[in-house]
Amino acid sequence: MCHAARLAEPIRESTMRDAFGLARLCSRRTLSCAARTLGAPGCRPSLEGRHAAALARALRGLATGANAREATMFTPDTLAGRTALITGGGSGIGLEIATAYARVGAAVTIVGRNEARLDEALKTLTAAGGKAAALKCDVRHYDEVKRAVEATALRFGSLDVLVNNAAGNFVCPTADLSPNGWRTVIDIDLNGTFHGCHAAYPHLKASRHGGSIISIITMLGVSGWPGAAHAAAAKGGILSLSRTLAVEWGGDGIRVNTISPGPIGDTEGVQRMYIDKGKGELEARKTALGRFGRKTDIANAAVYLASDLAGYVTGENLIVDGGRWLKYVAT
Repeated sequence: MCHAARLAEPIRESTMRDAFGLARLCSRRTLSCAARTLGAPGCRPSLEGRHAAALARALRGLATGANAREATMFTPDTLAGRTALITGGGSGIGLEIATAYARVGAAVTIVGRNEARLDEALKTLTAAGGKAAALKCDVRHYDEVKRAVEATALRFGSLDVLVNNAAGNFVCPTADLSPNGWRTVIDIDLNGTFHGCHAAYPHLKASRHGGSIISIITMLGVSGWPGAAHAAAAKGGILSLSRTLAVEWGGDGIRVNTISPGPIGDTEGVQRMYIDKGKGELEARKTALGRFGRKTDIANAAVYLASDLAGYVTGENLIVDGGRWLKYVAT
């Protein structure tokens, strides 16, 4: 029995959640073959046809980008000579961006609150040959952010790119949301972004490459996010802040942009909020492409915006969501 067939067997007998989790760990070749196997007639005795079809689509989507880490579209010197600081850089999208930046020549500092996670991430970055540092930092506290910025500039000689990726969120109807719950998410997302921008400003202004600020938001901060009013307000505020700074700081050579990811299947957030709750298939169907994205999709967008390729791009919200927002509007 081929490896793909062995993969398909437990998938047909498992829950959707387990199948999605397993799929995220597999190679592109295995995923593609498993998708074909699931799509074959008579090959889904225990999985309802519509679920098998949805899972096959998701497997094909994951297969599309499964080897993106080994094959980048950017040259190795795309960000050579630049230094980037990435908040929330110890895992998920933040670590993926740090990995992509290091691969194309940037020195990176990752910051976050979980020291053990940062240590592991740093080992991964340096083992791959990256020039990297890790600092414990809570973005809710301006003094900590300022120290991280200054330490980065001192160690690597400059700070050229700031990625505001740190975020907090939980699902809660607004009527049940406590003032403390509201304040916590606003502090991490919106205030943390302001702290990073403000602390980094003099270094970004002095960058010989021109400074770049990239903040990770979501189109749900524009359309509204029922059940997550705190996060919607914070992300919408970051978009407004970013466009304001794009104008205020454009004369200082600083470009300010945002990225709006859609559902990214290989992140803890999508796993926790959708897949674990049995909503993975529904969430994937909400996109025009009918599948989840991958962390590499967001990292590639972040490389582009930080590089000279986007030298005339500022105040932009780059939507990388598989057409989810457009399908929502269209329907």
